[in-house]
Amino acid sequence: MQSRGFFLLTLALAAWLAALAPTAFAQNKPLDLSARKLGPSGLPLPRFVSLKADEVNVRRGPGWDHAVAWVFRRIALPVEVIAEYDVWRQVRDSEGATGWVLGSLLSGRRTVLIAPWKTDRRTIDLYAAAERAGDVKAKMVPGVLAEIESCDGKWCEVTAGSVAGFIGQELLWGVYPGETVR
Repeated sequence: MQSRGFFLLTLALAAWLAALAPTAFAQNKPLDLSARKLGPSGLPLPRFVSLKADEVNVRRGPGWDHAVAWVFRRIALPVEVIAEYDVWRQVRDSEGATGWVLGSLLSGRRTVLIAPWKTDRRTIDLYAAAERAGDVKAKMVPGVLAEIESCDGKWCEVTAGSVAGFIGQELLWGVYPGETVR
């Protein structure tokens, strides 16, 4: 009986690590955006979108008959669409968790989280111009939600509340490394 418990614990740990892997590598490994497939919706997979509502049920599978695994409670939160089935979209969040949401609860509006993987809670500089030698407009804490104004592949212009400025694209979750956004 003890070995069964150890096996289940090992299996759970392996599943947890597998779920974290896409997030860990997403910030370092550039995605070949030109090689993305089109999903049944005609839109590329994977792609980033944001939540339209402040409460979105995430289900274990694509359909009303699947149990709710958890609930997102943050409007405009960026998520990555990784699969499509009928009107359902499989999404991944910044922590690597995946589940299915109704497509009508997603928006094409692009938002980002500022360095949510930075667990030491240090601040991240938001610059007045797209250069590290420029003036710092604000100090952002990891996890701040911001709207993308544009990205050139290295820098993104973002707005968080009433503050706008530039941040290195590698410090954002919700945009691919090297991706341009207009």
